[in-house]
Amino acid sequence: MINVLKTWFNRYFSDPQAVLLANLLLLGFGIVITMSEMLTPILFSIVIAYLLDGLIKNLQRWYVPPLLAAFLIYSTFMVLLGFIFIVLLPLLSNQLSQLIQELPEMIIRGQDILVRLPEHYPNFISARQVQGLMNAIRSTAQSIGPDVIFYSLTSIPVVITIFVYLTLVPLLVFFFLKDKTTILDWFVGLLPDDHTLAKEVWNKMDEQLGNYIRGKFYEVFLVGTFTYFPFFYFNLNYASLLAVLVGLSVIVPYIGTVAVAIPILIVGYFQWGFTSELFWVFSMFSLIQVLDGNILTPLLFSETVNLHPVAIITAVLVFGGIWGFWGVFFAIPLATLVKVLLAAWPRKPDLTTV
Repeated sequence: MINVLKTWFNRYFSDPQAVLLANLLLLGFGIVITMSEMLTPILFSIVIAYLLDGLIKNLQRWYVPPLLAAFLIYSTFMVLLGFIFIVLLPLLSNQLSQLIQELPEMIIRGQDILVRLPEHYPNFISARQVQGLMNAIRSTAQSIGPDVIFYSLTSIPVVITIFVYLTLVPLLVFFFLKDKTTILDWFVGLLPDDHTLAKEVWNKMDEQLGNYIRGKFYEVFLVGTFTYFPFFYFNLNYASLLAVLVGLSVIVPYIGTVAVAIPILIVGYFQWGFTSELFWVFSMFSLIQVLDGNILTPLLFSETVNLHPVAIITAVLVFGGIWGFWGVFFAIPLATLVKVLLAAWPRKPDLTTV
């Protein structure tokens, strides 16, 4: 057993480049996992800087001077940020508060429906099973309620966090855009002179990460916007809140679609019951998901995501469990990093098979 491990280690870690890259990966993952909460404003800023940097480069391709392009994109970002915090967040906060106030009534109506199930389907469900389900729902609601109120957009901790982000993130984004080369040169200066493999992996991931962040932003915006129109047309309750949830759900491939469909069905059912309005709203939601999965996603990520769905779901579960929200958001780039590493990692030939 020891000889097998020694042979494997010599094959994959005898190259100094591999040892350097492994240490960098361990250091990077260790920092973000242990300090993720403290680094959240920086991570938000890096994501936004990647997004804006790509837009600035697109303007430069149209022969817009670099300084003017940076000014136009950053000014647009600040205007959009102001719209989000002045208009969108208060609207979402109001709808979320209304939804929380109506939850007790929804639970009561849901319990009435559950109580009648054994009468209509005695061969499939019993009164004891219904009672157990009702007890589980009641205990879950009691445990979630205080957490929802505490973490709602109107709570003091969230208001303070939003204020801090509103102050730090635009400032950090400005410096990341302005001093990108200086910051990267500083990091490179800390590495040994021979870091060819690390540079190769970084160049591949830098392009992939930028394309992924910009594509994901476009996908969130387009899916959320086009979902809002049918919700608004049919006057679905909490249309803005649900549309934002649908847009954000694309961050979690496959799983997000299923998760966000549940509140849409619940809100629609308690508003209309099993009627044509519920059918059309859910049909339009399903159609947008189909168009997103078969047209929009291949169009935006054709050069970025070349992973099997099983690999994507596994990456979401693994990295999400390790790193929380950021693990879910960066699941695809991290899975791509694993793929790039497996392809680029130096290795000696296995002489035992020669």
